[in-house]
Amino acid sequence: MHSFDVYDQFFASVCGMDSAALDTFVAIHRAGGFSGAAKLLNRSQPAISRRIALLEQELGAPLFERAAGGVVLSQAGRELMPHAERVLAALQDAGDAVRALRPHPAGRLSVAAVGTLASAELTNVLKRFVKSYPAVKLSLRTATSAEVSGIVRRGETTIGLRYFDDPSPDLSCRMLKPEKLVVACCCGHGLAGKKVRRLRDLRAEHWFAFPDAHAWRDASAVNILAQFLVRDVGEIDWTPVDSLTAQKRLIEAGFGLALLPERSLREELARKSLAVIGVGDLTAANPVVAITRKDGYLSAAARKMLDLLAAEF
Repeated sequence: MHSFDVYDQFFASVCGMDSAALDTFVAIHRAGGFSGAAKLLNRSQPAISRRIALLEQELGAPLFERAAGGVVLSQAGRELMPHAERVLAALQDAGDAVRALRPHPAGRLSVAAVGTLASAELTNVLKRFVKSYPAVKLSLRTATSAEVSGIVRRGETTIGLRYFDDPSPDLSCRMLKPEKLVVACCCGHGLAGKKVRRLRDLRAEHWFAFPDAHAWRDASAVNILAQFLVRDVGEIDWTPVDSLTAQKRLIEAGFGLALLPERSLREELARKSLAVIGVGDLTAANPVVAITRKDGYLSAAARKMLDLLAAEF
């Protein structure tokens, strides 16, 4: 009977010099230079330089160019990068698939999520997962929706939790329950806890919104400015604020309103530092999606995590 130490040695030999060179190449790019990659990989800088020199010699082209404060990818490096990331992700999948054969599932599982989704629901999912798979090392990181897709695509994490479907052909998307959006106000507002018939009735209020389309897509399904525009209100008084926490603190202080995820307001609503204004003609929600690599290996633990996310969200 083979021991799993033998399998680990097998995969180390399969990876060999080529995968190590690709790993070094990717690390230099992510660290922005050779010294940063040396720290990241716990190797000496001369060893990093030699490994890249051998890879460049094999490919017959330079992979990096000098730039202010570090190095950037050359044209050849830009062509190689997505292929290198796919190779390294596939090798990780291979190792995970073999380790999954162990009698007691172990290994690691990483999840990347948009910050506003790292809420009580996600905490419940993580607790239930750890109870089912105590030997699996679970890690969580936060990023924007676009960053979550990139992290999953590169194989840095197994599961991503983001807003909006990602149409990339190399990703699989699983739609979860949409995140309801509400108009938040301070508890001292005259309409706190009440309902207005139309959003137009709030056009004279001061509003907070994320400053550009890239930012607000991670916190509101439809920008409040667009909501007013489709109701023939061309201008409102508003201030751009690029932080969800900052928006909530400003609203608490009575400086304005904002369209925010209801889930993100639960603590403030419970302690009555924020309130909600109901709006009869406003139905807005954030589509929430769990993503994985389309051809990536999903262990039993990863499949369990996806099922828990679907049930909780």
